[in-house]
Amino acid sequence: MWHYYEALASIVTHIKILNHTMKKFILSATFLAFAGFSAVQASEVNTIKNAAIVAVQDSAVKTPVKLEELPEPVTTALKSDAYKGWEATEAWAVKEGTKEYYLINVKKEAETGSVKIDKDGKPVQ
Repeated sequence: MWHYYEALASIVTHIKILNHTMKKFILSATFLAFAGFSAVQASEVNTIKNAAIVAVQDSAVKTPVKLEELPEPVTTALKSDAYKGWEATEAWAVKEGTKEYYLINVKKEAETGSVKIDKDGKPVQ
């Protein structure tokens, strides 16, 4: 009978060793998978940061423009009485077929809106 207890104790010990080894293996595999996933995500973020943003919507191409780079007639139009109290927040150069204009997001306190102005400072419908 004693041999059965020794054999059972030996089997239990081997199972514990195998269980511990499997836990280490699973933990290592999980860590490596997570590290690989993180590296891919970081690579994608760096690629996105360095890419120029150009939006294409319904055959219209929108390219971001810095506010200080808007043409003089456009900035003059934004300072006119028609837009008094409104502040430009973002701007895009838009090419829509043969039409070219600037799409400018504006805000006034809690209100927001957008304005379309051509290169000569005239509103676009």
